[in-house]
Amino acid sequence: MLGKSKPAGGAESRTRVGTLIGEGAVFNGDLSAPEAVRVDGTVNGNFACQKELIIGPTGQINGNISAQNVVISGSVEGDVAVSAKLEILSTGKLKGNITAKSLVVDENACFDGRCTMDSGQSSGSSFQSDDSGETYDSSAKTYGSKDVANPGA
Repeated sequence: MLGKSKPAGGAESRTRVGTLIGEGAVFNGDLSAPEAVRVDGTVNGNFACQKELIIGPTGQINGNISAQNVVISGSVEGDVAVSAKLEILSTGKLKGNITAKSLVVDENACFDGRCTMDSGQSSGSSFQSDDSGETYDSSAKTYGSKDVANPGA
């Protein structure tokens, strides 16, 4: 809307953080938390968070992540499964596979892996890709790209 802007810091400033792993801190082992967590240090192990996980610019996670929402502006090496939204900001780096309902990747962000979008619906509709890279909805038989050589098709 006109006259309104995002708060400085984006999603990070809207979340009440219950646990903070500070810059320079190193945690070795699996970690789980019931509230929102911000990581500015290093976690070597799997991470499960019931709410939002924010990985700051100096934050690093070496392990798999499971959370409701994840914001990455640091680095992650491992698979990420989110039930809602994953954001990789411009300074973020992710090396691993993603399973998410919603994905936002900023310009200059790094992502090396596979992505599976989970709509959370079981409507019987499935999107598939054939060897040509064309995607289509198998229930509606509609294709994701037009035939450029035959525009009327």
